[in-house]
Amino acid sequence: MSMEYRMRRTLPNDRAAIIMPVDHGLIFDRIKGLETPSAPFAAWADTDVTGFMMTPGQVKQTEKFFAEHPHLSRVLTIDTYYDVSTLDGGGSHELITTVDEAVRMGVDAVKMLFPWNISRSERAAMCARVGKVVTACDAWDIPLVLEPVIMGAPRTDDVAVEEEKVARIAYDLGAHIIKIAFPGEERTARLVEELGVPLVIAGGPLAGDVTETVDAIGQTLRAGARGIIVGRNIWQRERSEGERVLKEIGTLTRKVSFPA
Repeated sequence: MSMEYRMRRTLPNDRAAIIMPVDHGLIFDRIKGLETPSAPFAAWADTDVTGFMMTPGQVKQTEKFFAEHPHLSRVLTIDTYYDVSTLDGGGSHELITTVDEAVRMGVDAVKMLFPWNISRSERAAMCARVGKVVTACDAWDIPLVLEPVIMGAPRTDDVAVEEEKVARIAYDLGAHIIKIAFPGEERTARLVEELGVPLVIAGGPLAGDVTETVDAIGQTLRAGARGIIVGRNIWQRERSEGERVLKEIGTLTRKVSFPA
């Protein structure tokens, strides 16, 4: 399979992608909405969702399901990080599987966190680790989704500015897709224009009402983002409200397209 094939599976050209992350158990243990880790797939497969962000265990448990739903892409999370709730740089990041294994499992892309509120030596080690993953991804023609993030930080303007800087480092390390928390429409547009790498925007934790969520996603798409990574803002809501959010987001994502 080629890189172009997998990129188009992950980020279609005729619309913006809606990738639903359900990999939270790697760092959050048991959380509301994921008590049964494989439940969201059947629950949301026949909606506007274009794919899922998953753990190795979920990929293995749902092989038959996704064989029967080939229109859905699968993005495999290949790392974990502890502790996500602190700002003191005391966390620890490690890979939990390999790019070789991801290719063997037949997923469309792999995803890594790229935390930056860590020590200088840990930053160097993180960059080296990402570099090795990028090399393996290029060898196997499978995209890496890299997520610059200030772990445990509130969504302040200063944090958005810092994550924008780290997104540029992600580009220089060779990320094929960059996942970032929404930094505002203007900054998103600037990153899209300057980096020339597909940008996808994280929906974050359950927050705000439906109107606020949909408005932020509308800004994201106007700025040129290729997709939305939205999970808790859908599956942690009451079912009818989650369906409403997803329907409105789906309408927005179908109003945009991207050059072939």
